[in-house]
Amino acid sequence: MGEGALNMALTVIGLLRFGVSLVFGLVVSVLFLGIGNTRKNKLVTALLCVIFLLVQTTSWWLLGLDLTSKLYPLIIHLPLIIIFSLYYKRPWLISAISVLSGYLCCQAPRWVGFLAGAAFGNKLADHVFYIVAVFLSYYFLKRYVAASVQQLMEKSNKSCLFLGGVPLFYYIFDYVTTIYTDMLYSGAEWAVQFMPSTISVFYFVFVILYYTETQKQAALQRERDMLDAQFRLAKTEFASLRQMQQNAASYRHDMRHHIALLQGLASKEHIAEIKEYLQTAQADMDAITPMRFCENETVNLILSTYDSKAKHAQIQLTIDAKLPDSLHFSDTELCSLLSNALENAIHACEKIADINKRIIRLQMYSKNNKLCIDLRNSYQTEPTFHQGLPISNEQGHGFGTKSMVHIVERHGGVFQFSLKDGWFIFQATA
Repeated sequence: MGEGALNMALTVIGLLRFGVSLVFGLVVSVLFLGIGNTRKNKLVTALLCVIFLLVQTTSWWLLGLDLTSKLYPLIIHLPLIIIFSLYYKRPWLISAISVLSGYLCCQAPRWVGFLAGAAFGNKLADHVFYIVAVFLSYYFLKRYVAASVQQLMEKSNKSCLFLGGVPLFYYIFDYVTTIYTDMLYSGAEWAVQFMPSTISVFYFVFVILYYTETQKQAALQRERDMLDAQFRLAKTEFASLRQMQQNAASYRHDMRHHIALLQGLASKEHIAEIKEYLQTAQADMDAITPMRFCENETVNLILSTYDSKAKHAQIQLTIDAKLPDSLHFSDTELCSLLSNALENAIHACEKIADINKRIIRLQMYSKNNKLCIDLRNSYQTEPTFHQGLPISNEQGHGFGTKSMVHIVERHGGVFQFSLKDGWFIFQATA
Protein backbone atom coordinates (compact mmCIF):
# COMPACT_ATOMS: atom_id res chain seq x y z
CA MET A 1 0.00 0.00 0.00
CA GLY A 2 1.43 3.39 -1.01
CA GLU A 3 1.96 6.20 1.44
CA GLY A 4 -0.91 8.25 -0.06
CA ALA A 5 -3.32 5.34 0.16
CA LEU A 6 -2.21 4.63 3.73
CA ASN A 7 -2.77 8.24 4.72
CA MET A 8 -6.20 8.18 3.11
CA ALA A 9 -7.10 4.96 4.98
CA LEU A 10 -5.90 6.50 8.25
CA THR A 11 -8.00 9.61 7.62
CA VAL A 12 -11.14 7.59 6.83
CA ILE A 13 -10.82 5.23 9.77
CA GLY A 14 -9.90 8.17 12.01
CA LEU A 15 -13.16 9.87 11.04
CA LEU A 16 -14.99 6.60 11.61
CA ARG A 17 -13.40 6.37 15.04
CA PHE A 18 -14.46 9.94 15.78
CA GLY A 19 -18.07 9.04 14.89
CA VAL A 20 -18.05 5.73 16.77
CA SER A 21 -16.75 7.54 19.85
CA LEU A 22 -19.66 10.01 19.70
CA VAL A 23 -22.28 7.30 19.24
CA PHE A 24 -20.75 5.17 22.01
CA GLY A 25 -20.73 8.05 24.51
CA LEU A 26 -24.29 9.00 23.62
CA VAL A 27 -25.83 5.53 23.88
CA VAL A 28 -23.95 4.82 27.12
CA SER A 29 -25.31 8.09 28.53
CA VAL A 30 -28.82 6.96 27.58
CA LEU A 31 -28.16 3.59 29.28
CA PHE A 32 -27.13 5.28 32.52
CA LEU A 33 -30.05 7.69 32.28
CA GLY A 34 -32.49 4.82 32.78
CA ILE A 35 -34.64 5.51 29.73
CA GLY A 36 -37.21 2.80 29.00
CA ASN A 37 -36.19 0.37 26.26
CA THR A 38 -39.18 1.17 24.02
CA ARG A 39 -39.36 1.42 20.24
CA LYS A 40 -39.98 5.17 20.46
CA ASN A 41 -36.97 5.75 22.72
CA LYS A 42 -34.75 3.67 20.44
CA LEU A 43 -35.82 5.77 17.45
CA VAL A 44 -35.20 9.00 19.37
CA THR A 45 -31.73 7.78 20.41
CA ALA A 46 -30.92 6.84 16.80
CA LEU A 47 -32.14 10.27 15.63
CA LEU A 48 -29.96 11.99 18.23
CA CYS A 49 -26.95 10.00 17.03
CA VAL A 50 -27.59 11.11 13.44
CA ILE A 51 -28.10 14.76 14.40
CA PHE A 52 -24.98 14.98 16.55
CA LEU A 53 -22.91 13.12 13.94
CA LEU A 54 -23.96 15.78 11.43
CA VAL A 55 -23.10 18.55 13.91
CA GLN A 56 -19.72 16.95 14.64
CA THR A 57 -18.91 16.36 10.95
CA THR A 58 -19.94 19.88 9.98
CA SER A 59 -17.84 21.39 12.73
CA TRP A 60 -14.87 19.24 11.76
CA TRP A 61 -15.29 20.22 8.09
CA LEU A 62 -15.56 23.95 8.80
CA LEU A 63 -13.37 24.39 11.89
CA GLY A 64 -10.96 21.45 11.85
CA LEU A 65 -10.46 18.57 14.25
CA ASP A 66 -8.53 20.49 16.90
CA LEU A 67 -11.08 23.30 17.32
CA THR A 68 -13.98 20.83 17.13
CA SER A 69 -12.46 18.86 20.03
CA LYS A 70 -12.17 22.06 22.07
CA LEU A 71 -15.78 23.03 21.32
CA TYR A 72 -17.11 19.53 22.14
CA PRO A 73 -18.54 20.50 25.57
CA LEU A 74 -20.62 23.25 23.91
CA ILE A 75 -21.73 21.51 20.73
CA ILE A 76 -22.24 17.97 22.08
CA HIS A 77 -22.23 17.50 25.85
CA LEU A 78 -24.23 20.54 27.01
CA PRO A 79 -26.97 20.07 24.36
CA LEU A 80 -27.24 16.39 25.38
CA ILE A 81 -27.75 17.34 29.03
CA ILE A 82 -30.45 19.84 28.04
CA ILE A 83 -32.23 17.29 25.81
CA PHE A 84 -32.13 14.61 28.50
CA SER A 85 -33.59 17.03 31.05
CA LEU A 86 -36.27 18.65 28.90
CA TYR A 87 -37.34 15.84 26.57
CA TYR A 88 -36.93 12.81 28.86
CA LYS A 89 -37.91 14.82 31.98
CA ARG A 90 -34.89 13.55 33.90
CA PRO A 91 -33.36 15.59 36.76
CA TRP A 92 -30.56 17.93 35.70
CA LEU A 93 -28.08 16.27 38.04
CA ILE A 94 -28.76 12.77 36.72
CA SER A 95 -28.61 14.03 33.12
CA ALA A 96 -25.25 15.69 33.71
CA ILE A 97 -23.75 12.70 35.55
CA SER A 98 -24.96 10.35 32.78
CA VAL A 99 -23.18 12.40 30.10
CA LEU A 100 -20.00 12.70 32.20
CA SER A 101 -20.05 8.95 32.90
CA GLY A 102 -20.50 8.24 29.18
CA TYR A 103 -17.44 10.37 28.48
CA LEU A 104 -15.43 8.52 31.12
CA CYS A 105 -16.41 5.15 29.59
CA CYS A 106 -14.76 6.21 26.33
CA GLN A 107 -11.35 6.15 28.01
CA ALA A 108 -10.95 2.37 28.41
CA PRO A 109 -11.32 1.70 24.63
CA ARG A 110 -8.93 4.59 24.01
CA TRP A 111 -6.33 2.94 26.25
CA VAL A 112 -6.83 -0.42 24.45
CA GLY A 113 -6.26 1.34 21.11
CA PHE A 114 -3.16 3.04 22.43
CA LEU A 115 -1.66 -0.29 23.58
CA ALA A 116 -2.45 -1.92 20.23
CA GLY A 117 -0.92 1.01 18.34
CA ALA A 118 2.23 0.81 20.44
CA ALA A 119 2.44 -2.97 20.00
CA PHE A 120 2.01 -2.93 16.20
CA GLY A 121 3.84 0.34 15.72
CA ASN A 122 1.18 2.08 13.62
CA LYS A 123 -1.86 4.31 14.05
CA LEU A 124 -4.13 2.03 12.03
CA ALA A 125 -4.00 -0.66 14.72
CA ASP A 126 -4.83 2.02 17.30
CA HIS A 127 -8.04 2.95 15.45
CA VAL A 128 -9.11 -0.63 14.69
CA PHE A 129 -8.62 -1.93 18.23
CA TYR A 130 -10.33 1.16 19.63
CA ILE A 131 -13.46 0.49 17.56
CA VAL A 132 -13.49 -3.20 18.53
CA ALA A 133 -13.05 -2.27 22.22
CA VAL A 134 -15.99 0.15 21.95
CA PHE A 135 -18.39 -2.66 21.00
CA LEU A 136 -17.08 -4.95 23.72
CA SER A 137 -17.32 -2.15 26.30
CA TYR A 138 -20.91 -1.37 25.34
CA TYR A 139 -21.90 -5.02 25.77
CA PHE A 140 -20.21 -5.17 29.19
CA LEU A 141 -21.71 -1.87 30.39
CA LYS A 142 -25.22 -2.74 29.24
CA ARG A 143 -25.21 -6.21 30.79
CA TYR A 144 -23.33 -5.69 34.06
CA VAL A 145 -23.04 -1.98 34.92
CA ALA A 146 -25.94 0.15 33.68
CA ALA A 147 -28.61 -1.15 36.10
CA SER A 148 -26.37 -0.54 39.13
CA VAL A 149 -25.50 2.98 37.99
CA GLN A 150 -29.19 3.80 37.45
CA GLN A 151 -30.14 2.62 40.94
CA LEU A 152 -27.30 4.53 42.60
CA MET A 153 -28.20 7.77 40.82
CA GLU A 154 -31.89 7.37 41.69
CA LYS A 155 -31.15 6.58 45.33
CA SER A 156 -30.36 10.14 46.46
CA ASN A 157 -28.65 13.36 45.39
CA LYS A 158 -25.77 12.50 47.71
CA SER A 159 -25.27 9.15 46.02
CA CYS A 160 -25.55 10.77 42.60
CA LEU A 161 -22.95 13.42 43.43
CA PHE A 162 -20.55 10.83 44.78
CA LEU A 163 -21.03 8.67 41.70
CA GLY A 164 -20.40 11.65 39.42
CA GLY A 165 -17.33 12.89 41.27
CA VAL A 166 -14.74 10.84 39.40
CA PRO A 167 -16.27 11.43 35.92
CA LEU A 168 -16.45 15.17 36.60
CA PHE A 169 -12.86 15.46 37.80
CA TYR A 170 -11.63 13.32 34.93
CA TYR A 171 -13.62 15.39 32.43
CA ILE A 172 -12.07 18.63 33.72
CA PHE A 173 -8.62 17.07 33.96
CA ASP A 174 -8.74 15.60 30.46
CA TYR A 175 -9.81 18.83 28.78
CA VAL A 176 -7.40 21.02 30.74
CA THR A 177 -4.33 18.81 30.31
CA THR A 178 -4.80 17.16 26.89
CA ILE A 179 -7.25 19.17 24.78
CA TYR A 180 -6.93 22.83 25.79
CA THR A 181 -3.23 22.38 26.70
CA ASP A 182 -0.56 19.65 26.42
CA MET A 183 0.40 19.69 30.10
CA LEU A 184 -0.07 15.94 30.57
CA TYR A 185 2.04 15.02 27.53
CA SER A 186 4.72 17.57 28.45
CA GLY A 187 5.16 15.76 31.79
CA ALA A 188 4.00 18.52 34.17
CA GLU A 189 4.34 16.94 37.60
CA TRP A 190 1.04 18.26 38.98
CA ALA A 191 -0.84 16.94 35.94
CA VAL A 192 0.71 13.48 36.25
CA GLN A 193 -0.16 13.27 39.95
CA PHE A 194 -3.66 14.75 39.73
CA MET A 195 -5.71 11.70 38.74
CA PRO A 196 -4.01 9.21 41.12
CA SER A 197 -4.56 11.69 43.95
CA THR A 198 -8.20 12.20 42.97
CA ILE A 199 -8.83 8.46 42.79
CA SER A 200 -7.22 8.01 46.23
CA VAL A 201 -9.44 10.69 47.77
CA PHE A 202 -12.58 9.18 46.28
CA TYR A 203 -11.52 5.73 47.42
CA PHE A 204 -11.34 6.80 51.06
CA VAL A 205 -14.56 8.80 50.77
CA PHE A 206 -16.18 5.67 49.37
CA VAL A 207 -14.86 3.59 52.28
CA ILE A 208 -16.32 6.07 54.79
CA LEU A 209 -19.68 6.27 53.03
CA TYR A 210 -19.85 2.53 52.56
CA TYR A 211 -19.12 1.93 56.25
CA THR A 212 -21.78 4.47 57.26
CA GLU A 213 -24.32 2.87 54.94
CA THR A 214 -23.44 -0.59 56.27
CA GLN A 215 -23.99 0.57 59.85
CA LYS A 216 -27.30 2.15 58.86
CA GLN A 217 -28.45 -1.07 57.17
CA ALA A 218 -27.41 -3.08 60.22
CA ALA A 219 -29.45 -0.76 62.47
CA LEU A 220 -32.45 -1.08 60.16
CA GLN A 221 -32.10 -4.86 60.20
CA ARG A 222 -32.04 -4.87 64.01
CA GLU A 223 -35.13 -2.70 64.02
CA ARG A 224 -36.90 -5.02 61.58
CA ASP A 225 -35.98 -7.97 63.79
CA MET A 226 -37.45 -6.19 66.82
CA LEU A 227 -40.65 -5.37 64.92
CA ASP A 228 -40.92 -8.98 63.79
CA ALA A 229 -40.49 -10.07 67.39
CA GLN A 230 -43.24 -7.65 68.44
CA PHE A 231 -45.53 -9.01 65.76
CA ARG A 232 -44.86 -12.60 66.79
CA LEU A 233 -45.57 -11.59 70.40
CA ALA A 234 -48.87 -10.05 69.28
CA LYS A 235 -49.80 -13.29 67.52
CA THR A 236 -48.99 -15.26 70.67
CA GLU A 237 -50.97 -12.88 72.84
CA PHE A 238 -53.92 -13.07 70.51
CA ALA A 239 -53.80 -16.86 70.60
CA SER A 240 -53.98 -16.62 74.42
CA LEU A 241 -57.01 -14.35 74.13
CA ARG A 242 -58.69 -16.85 71.82
CA GLN A 243 -57.99 -19.59 74.34
CA MET A 244 -59.59 -17.44 77.05
CA GLN A 245 -62.68 -17.05 74.90
CA GLN A 246 -62.86 -20.81 74.34
CA ASN A 247 -62.49 -21.41 78.07
CA ALA A 248 -65.40 -19.07 78.73
CA ALA A 249 -67.50 -20.92 76.17
CA SER A 250 -66.61 -24.23 77.84
CA TYR A 251 -67.49 -22.81 81.25
CA ARG A 252 -70.88 -21.68 79.99
CA HIS A 253 -71.40 -25.13 78.49
CA ASP A 254 -70.69 -26.75 81.85
CA MET A 255 -73.16 -24.49 83.65
CA ARG A 256 -75.68 -27.34 83.99
CA HIS A 257 -73.17 -29.26 86.09
CA HIS A 258 -72.78 -26.28 88.41
CA ILE A 259 -76.56 -25.96 88.70
CA ALA A 260 -76.87 -29.65 89.53
CA LEU A 261 -74.26 -29.30 92.26
CA LEU A 262 -76.00 -26.24 93.70
CA GLN A 263 -79.34 -28.05 93.70
CA GLY A 264 -77.75 -30.89 95.67
CA LEU A 265 -76.33 -28.46 98.24
CA ALA A 266 -79.65 -26.62 98.46
CA SER A 267 -81.57 -29.85 99.08
CA LYS A 268 -79.31 -30.43 102.07
CA GLU A 269 -79.67 -26.77 103.09
CA HIS A 270 -75.90 -26.17 103.01
CA ILE A 271 -76.30 -22.40 102.57
CA ALA A 272 -72.74 -21.48 103.57
CA GLU A 273 -71.26 -23.90 101.03
CA ILE A 274 -73.61 -22.57 98.34
CA LYS A 275 -72.44 -19.00 99.00
CA GLU A 276 -68.79 -20.03 98.92
CA TYR A 277 -69.27 -22.01 95.70
CA LEU A 278 -71.10 -19.10 94.04
CA GLN A 279 -68.34 -16.66 94.97
CA THR A 280 -65.70 -18.99 93.53
CA ALA A 281 -67.70 -19.57 90.34
CA GLN A 282 -68.30 -15.84 89.90
CA ALA A 283 -64.58 -15.09 90.27
CA ASP A 284 -63.73 -17.80 87.73
CA MET A 285 -66.29 -16.44 85.28
CA ASP A 286 -65.02 -12.87 85.66
CA ALA A 287 -61.46 -14.03 85.07
CA ILE A 288 -62.13 -15.81 81.81
CA THR A 289 -65.11 -13.93 80.34
CA PRO A 290 -64.18 -11.03 78.07
CA MET A 291 -66.20 -7.85 78.47
CA ARG A 292 -68.20 -6.63 75.50
CA PHE A 293 -67.33 -3.18 74.21
CA CYS A 294 -68.45 -3.49 70.58
CA GLU A 295 -69.58 -5.94 67.93
CA ASN A 296 -66.05 -6.93 66.89
CA GLU A 297 -64.95 -9.99 68.86
CA THR A 298 -61.22 -9.44 68.29
CA VAL A 299 -61.37 -5.88 69.63
CA ASN A 300 -63.48 -7.09 72.58
CA LEU A 301 -60.83 -9.64 73.53
CA ILE A 302 -58.00 -7.10 73.36
CA LEU A 303 -59.87 -4.33 75.19
CA SER A 304 -61.05 -6.76 77.86
CA THR A 305 -57.45 -7.79 78.57
CA TYR A 306 -56.20 -4.21 78.88
CA ASP A 307 -59.22 -3.17 80.91
CA SER A 308 -58.12 -5.77 83.47
CA LYS A 309 -54.51 -4.55 83.30
CA ALA A 310 -55.62 -0.95 83.83
CA LYS A 311 -57.71 -1.89 86.88
CA HIS A 312 -54.78 -3.82 88.32
CA ALA A 313 -52.56 -0.74 87.85
CA GLN A 314 -55.26 1.51 89.42
CA ILE A 315 -55.77 3.41 86.16
CA GLN A 316 -59.13 4.87 85.10
CA LEU A 317 -59.66 3.45 81.62
CA THR A 318 -62.71 4.74 79.74
CA ILE A 319 -63.58 2.94 76.52
CA ASP A 320 -66.07 4.06 73.89
CA ALA A 321 -65.94 1.58 71.01
CA LYS A 322 -68.52 1.53 68.23
CA LEU A 323 -67.19 -0.95 65.72
CA PRO A 324 -68.87 -3.42 63.35
CA ASP A 325 -68.28 -7.14 63.49
CA SER A 326 -65.89 -7.04 60.52
CA LEU A 327 -62.89 -4.76 59.93
CA HIS A 328 -60.34 -4.72 57.11
CA PHE A 329 -57.50 -5.40 59.58
CA SER A 330 -56.28 -8.91 60.31
CA ASP A 331 -56.62 -10.16 63.88
CA THR A 332 -52.86 -9.98 64.45
CA GLU A 333 -52.71 -6.42 63.06
CA LEU A 334 -55.51 -5.31 65.40
CA CYS A 335 -53.79 -7.03 68.30
CA SER A 336 -50.42 -5.41 67.56
CA LEU A 337 -51.92 -1.96 66.95
CA LEU A 338 -54.19 -1.79 70.01
CA SER A 339 -51.89 -3.72 72.34
CA ASN A 340 -48.93 -1.43 71.66
CA ALA A 341 -51.05 1.72 71.95
CA LEU A 342 -52.67 0.68 75.24
CA GLU A 343 -49.44 -0.78 76.62
CA ASN A 344 -47.69 2.56 76.05
CA ALA A 345 -50.57 4.45 77.67
CA ILE A 346 -50.60 2.19 80.74
CA HIS A 347 -46.80 2.39 81.00
CA ALA A 348 -46.99 6.22 81.01
CA CYS A 349 -49.80 6.33 83.59
CA GLU A 350 -48.03 3.92 85.95
CA LYS A 351 -45.32 6.55 86.45
CA ILE A 352 -47.84 9.03 87.91
CA ALA A 353 -47.66 8.98 91.71
CA ASP A 354 -51.22 10.26 92.27
CA ILE A 355 -53.50 7.38 91.26
CA ASN A 356 -56.42 9.80 90.80
CA LYS A 357 -54.54 11.33 87.85
CA ARG A 358 -53.95 8.02 86.09
CA ILE A 359 -56.45 8.36 83.26
CA ILE A 360 -56.76 6.75 79.81
CA ARG A 361 -59.56 7.52 77.36
CA LEU A 362 -60.07 5.45 74.25
CA GLN A 363 -62.55 6.19 71.49
CA MET A 364 -62.89 3.89 68.46
CA TYR A 365 -65.38 3.98 65.63
CA SER A 366 -65.76 3.12 61.97
CA LYS A 367 -66.42 5.82 59.36
CA ASN A 368 -66.52 5.31 55.59
CA ASN A 369 -65.11 1.80 56.13
CA LYS A 370 -62.13 3.32 57.97
CA LEU A 371 -61.03 2.48 61.51
CA CYS A 372 -60.71 5.68 63.56
CA ILE A 373 -58.80 5.69 66.86
CA ASP A 374 -58.44 8.45 69.44
CA LEU A 375 -56.39 7.38 72.46
CA ARG A 376 -55.26 9.87 75.07
CA ASN A 377 -53.60 9.40 78.42
CA SER A 378 -52.22 11.52 81.23
CA TYR A 379 -48.48 11.45 81.85
CA GLN A 380 -45.85 12.39 84.41
CA THR A 381 -42.91 13.31 82.17
CA GLU A 382 -43.46 15.06 78.86
CA PRO A 383 -42.32 12.73 76.06
CA THR A 384 -39.66 13.65 73.52
CA PHE A 385 -40.53 13.68 69.82
CA HIS A 386 -38.33 12.97 66.81
CA GLN A 387 -39.73 13.44 63.31
CA GLY A 388 -43.26 13.41 64.68
CA LEU A 389 -42.83 10.19 66.70
CA PRO A 390 -42.42 9.88 70.47
CA ILE A 391 -39.09 8.33 71.37
CA SER A 392 -38.00 6.45 74.46
CA ASN A 393 -34.57 6.14 76.04
CA GLU A 394 -35.59 3.03 77.97
CA GLN A 395 -34.06 -0.26 76.86
CA GLY A 396 -36.45 -2.29 74.73
CA HIS A 397 -38.98 0.51 74.27
CA GLY A 398 -39.80 2.54 71.17
CA PHE A 399 -40.42 -0.32 68.77
CA GLY A 400 -44.12 -0.54 69.66
CA THR A 401 -44.74 2.94 68.27
CA LYS A 402 -42.96 2.07 65.02
CA SER A 403 -45.00 -1.12 64.77
CA MET A 404 -48.24 0.91 65.15
CA VAL A 405 -47.13 3.37 62.47
CA HIS A 406 -46.13 0.53 60.14
CA ILE A 407 -49.58 -1.07 60.42
CA VAL A 408 -51.43 2.21 59.83
CA GLU A 409 -49.27 3.09 56.82
CA ARG A 410 -49.64 -0.43 55.41
CA HIS A 411 -53.38 0.27 55.12
CA GLY A 412 -52.80 3.69 53.52
CA GLY A 413 -53.86 5.51 56.70
CA VAL A 414 -52.71 8.62 58.53
CA PHE A 415 -51.65 9.09 62.14
CA GLN A 416 -50.62 11.79 64.58
CA PHE A 417 -48.96 11.90 67.99
CA SER A 418 -49.44 15.12 69.92
CA LEU A 419 -49.60 16.80 73.34
CA LYS A 420 -52.54 18.97 74.38
CA ASP A 421 -53.84 20.20 77.75
CA GLY A 422 -51.87 17.60 79.70
CA TRP A 423 -52.87 14.72 77.43
CA PHE A 424 -50.66 12.57 75.25
CA ILE A 425 -52.79 11.86 72.17
CA PHE A 426 -52.54 9.18 69.51
CA GLN A 427 -54.96 9.54 66.60
CA ALA A 428 -55.14 7.32 63.53
CA THR A 429 -57.44 6.68 60.61
CA ALA A 430 -56.85 3.70 58.33
